[in-house]
Amino acid sequence: MSDFDRNYAAARRGVGADRAVAIDQGLRAYMIRVYNYMAMGVALTGIASWLTFQAAVVTNANGAIVGLTSFGQMIFSGPAVLVLFLGTLGLVFLISWRIDRLEPSTAFSLFMVYAALLGVMLSSVFLTYTGASITRVFFISAAAFGSLSLYGYTTQRNLSAMGSFLMMGLIGLIIAMLVNLFLKSTGLDFVISAVGVLIFAGLTAWDTQRIKEMYDPMEDGTIVGRKAVMGALSLYLDFINLFLFLLRFLGDRR
Repeated sequence: MSDFDRNYAAARRGVGADRAVAIDQGLRAYMIRVYNYMAMGVALTGIASWLTFQAAVVTNANGAIVGLTSFGQMIFSGPAVLVLFLGTLGLVFLISWRIDRLEPSTAFSLFMVYAALLGVMLSSVFLTYTGASITRVFFISAAAFGSLSLYGYTTQRNLSAMGSFLMMGLIGLIIAMLVNLFLKSTGLDFVISAVGVLIFAGLTAWDTQRIKEMYDPMEDGTIVGRKAVMGALSLYLDFINLFLFLLRFLGDRR
């Protein structure tokens, strides 16, 4: 009888170990899917931004910008910028609010459309900063993002309290940016840039932990697919904003 009990317990432990391995493999596949979606969005934004810039400017033999094409005059005008801003903002709200009703493929397609439109809108950074400095800051941002995301994935510390604080800080940051549109204060602009880097660095770690904890091995593929798109969108926004705020510090202006 005692041998039977030991054998039964060993079998039960084996079942538990197999289940743990299955959950771990499912979580790994889920996170890889999130990162792949996010990387595709960043790549599409970069390509769309560069192609838009190339079509928008006129350069001389030395590569210096000497003017804008008719397309450039249209895309960098006030009305076009406003339309792109409202369009991208509307897509974010659409994906976020209707994610429970969207098919994963539809949600992913909307995410890609958003990434492309944001790339068109952000093409103006090439007018302000040199291409070499944009490339340099991109790789710095990628290294920082990777380290922060790895911390959020591996840490045993609960980052929920930090996330709530960061979200309040983000609201304050947006208000400060709106105020500075009228004040045009260089000192306030410096503070905004510094705070922006810190906020999105923290959000990268917090979002990664939150996305990891969203995974449920009992959910079907449709729900997991929706969560993967939403996770990718969150990390994509963290990376893009971290890059833009770092560019204000480290970018070389034309």
